[in-house]
Amino acid sequence: MNAVQDNFDIKATLAGSRLVGLWRLMHGFRLPYFGAVTSLGAAAVSKTGTYLLLRVLADRLLPALQGNPSANPVMALLPWIAAGFVFLAVFEGGFTYISGRLAAYTAEGIARRLRNYLFDHIQRLPFSYLDKMQTGELIQRSTSDVDAMRRFFADQAIGVGRILLLFIVNFTAILNLDTTLGLASVIVIPVIVLVSIFFFRRVTKAYESYQEQDAVLSTTLQENLAGVRVVKAFARQDFERNKFEKDNHRKFVLGRRLLLMHSTFWPLSDIICGAQMLGGFVLAAIFAIDGRITVGTYLAYHGLVVWLIWPMRNLGRLIVQASTGLVSYGRVMEIVRQDREPLEEGKLQASLHLRGEIAFENVGFHYDQGAEVLEDITFTCQPGQSVALLGSTGSGKTSLVNLLPRFYEYSTGKILLDGVELNQYSRKFLRSQIGIVEQEPFLFSRSLRENITYGVGRAVSQQEIEQAAKVAAIHDIILSFPDGYDTLIGEKGVTLSGGQKQRVAIARTLLKDPRILILDDATSSVDTETEAAIRQALKQLMVGRTSFIIAHRIQSVMHADLILVLDQGRIVEQGTHDELLARGKIYPQIHDLQTRIESELEQEIASAERRISSTEQAK
Repeated sequence: MNAVQDNFDIKATLAGSRLVGLWRLMHGFRLPYFGAVTSLGAAAVSKTGTYLLLRVLADRLLPALQGNPSANPVMALLPWIAAGFVFLAVFEGGFTYISGRLAAYTAEGIARRLRNYLFDHIQRLPFSYLDKMQTGELIQRSTSDVDAMRRFFADQAIGVGRILLLFIVNFTAILNLDTTLGLASVIVIPVIVLVSIFFFRRVTKAYESYQEQDAVLSTTLQENLAGVRVVKAFARQDFERNKFEKDNHRKFVLGRRLLLMHSTFWPLSDIICGAQMLGGFVLAAIFAIDGRITVGTYLAYHGLVVWLIWPMRNLGRLIVQASTGLVSYGRVMEIVRQDREPLEEGKLQASLHLRGEIAFENVGFHYDQGAEVLEDITFTCQPGQSVALLGSTGSGKTSLVNLLPRFYEYSTGKILLDGVELNQYSRKFLRSQIGIVEQEPFLFSRSLRENITYGVGRAVSQQEIEQAAKVAAIHDIILSFPDGYDTLIGEKGVTLSGGQKQRVAIARTLLKDPRILILDDATSSVDTETEAAIRQALKQLMVGRTSFIIAHRIQSVMHADLILVLDQGRIVEQGTHDELLARGKIYPQIHDLQTRIESELEQEIASAERRISSTEQAK
């Protein structure tokens, strides 16, 4: 099914109870489900037929053996009865197989569709939601919880139909054998149901806590593996091990509690069901001794009552186990309920040609009703100009540029792009026109070629790829690898240095050829010489493009057309490099401090080089 249809079907599950939601989630798979249940019904009838045929064998053929078997016409039925047993066994096995196939098709189909939908849905959720959710939690709900729902459809949902059919067919058969035996065989069924509901409520809460702790453990493991270099660099293996053991012990406690509930329920239900069957056997034996029922009827009842009580015992098991599917359904639906980010929302679409004039008018912004992150931001940037953002950590630089692609919506004021308020443009169009190189670049576990061409929605020639790599000063480094542009890099680009990853990310953005360029401290991980080369290349690239540069070094921003100095979410100074040096307060302090540090560093390097030279001459 396509994504649109899945969206409609899955969203429809939000109305009503969880059981109603699970039923609606079966849209498109209900016919195979009914086929599976019907096949189970056919198998149940054949099982019952086997015991009824056994009754005929015991009541009609066994007495015939006491006389002259060869002269008794009843014995002619023996081959047919034997063939009947074979036929019923094949019939039962065949329909059981068909039921299993249809149940697997139903469960796997629903799980596949749900996983596809969840992945697509998570990709389209707003940043405000993804910022709050832990990665391990999302992974847990998209994998473990979906798998619990798969088991619900494969086992529990089909099992309920099977149990009801077995009960109806066998109870009817026993009533036909003897009404008193039939009624006496279902005395404990209300008790089983009540006990199952009692445990169901407690298991539901226990399983929900267990799944939440499982997500915590997954998050701990995911963070540890992602930050393994930091762990090793700071020799924090023991700390991380203790942290993991603490989370794992908590999961152990919750898991033990859950298993204790199950281990209490199973013996209790077995005792109740065993007592019911024993009582039925005794009562049927008494009836047989008194001549109220025949030996064949007793043998048939002996088999039928097992298949009457066993389903009820398993109904209790399914009721308790269904709690896992219902809890997982609720956890998955918490994600599904989140509204998607409307990428196409906006009057102005992709037919426009942006000039790149940007104006902030008294813009304010805060995260989820928190304190103001940006306040009274006002400035204007002409098409093709470069704007540099300078300020201490937490001053709001990244938050400001995140408003441009509408990752977040500003709270107050206006942002105008080419004279039109920003929210009039669709997010999809804006992001197609904006190129971003983040402070911490992310690379996929693919080839260098695939990473560089990732943001381009068209076929790209090798010449274009190499040109972008040359501008980003990474081309020669790529050619030094054995496989060149086809070199596979590790997870998050772990096989590359920090500077190399950043330059690949810059090449990826350059190849996109955006109208607006955002460099979020993009040269922080490169050496001075490489930074100068990249800065010179970017200066040529920025011609005709509006660019925003976030940096901490004056050398990275001093040539910008407009420099904004931010402090605690406000613009405290703005102007060109020369203007700010002449009349600024904070900017000159930053400039003098960085200049002095670099001067002292150059002097120390020169002094060290002279000492090394003197030592070599003395030798």
